[in-house]
Amino acid sequence: MLNGIYNKDKYIIRINIYTLLFSKRSKLNKEFLFTWKDLYSKYVEELVNHMESIGKCEVELRDITEEDLPIFFEQQLDSTANYMAAFTTKDPTDMDAFLDHWTKIIADETITIKTILFNGIVTGHVSNFEQFGEPEVSYWIGKEYWGKGIATKALSEFLEYIKVRPLYARAAKDNLPSIRVLEKCGFKIISEDEGFSNARGKVVEEFILSLENGS
Repeated sequence: MLNGIYNKDKYIIRINIYTLLFSKRSKLNKEFLFTWKDLYSKYVEELVNHMESIGKCEVELRDITEEDLPIFFEQQLDSTANYMAAFTTKDPTDMDAFLDHWTKIIADETITIKTILFNGIVTGHVSNFEQFGEPEVSYWIGKEYWGKGIATKALSEFLEYIKVRPLYARAAKDNLPSIRVLEKCGFKIISEDEGFSNARGKVVEEFILSLENGS
């Protein structure tokens, strides 16, 4: 098992490498990209196991920084995560498109978005934005952190920031873990919709959920 100091140093080194690549908006070789992703996933698994073994399981939110973006990019490369989310970007490996997307999000004052930390480690993000004229909430958790209650804790804390009600959320019908997270936070299924899923290459049905006053 990796010790805490080694993990921290490795984490910093990885961020520095990715920050350099992002600053140059490099066209990464896909084979290299996915090899690096696999190494990172193994590292994260060891780090999370270590933190859990010493009884540390803290979830908190903070403002997004530029250093978070390489991690978000890395997380969106996972094919399983993309399939579950369903409604994702056309090409998760397109770094330029990713940066353009996030640059717009960060600059948009109508969007509230926070980075999710688990034991001080960036694990994903949660956001509030307007879609189809209605306020919505959405979140993303790196697959390495699934099944640990992080999404529920992060969303619950985020809802303390976002007071608007009703507040809506969407989830593919077969994305049961996400639906459970939303329901634990007070959301209820109110209707259905469908849309084309880039991750699945077909039309996918989804539930629309709502959080009302007093929920």
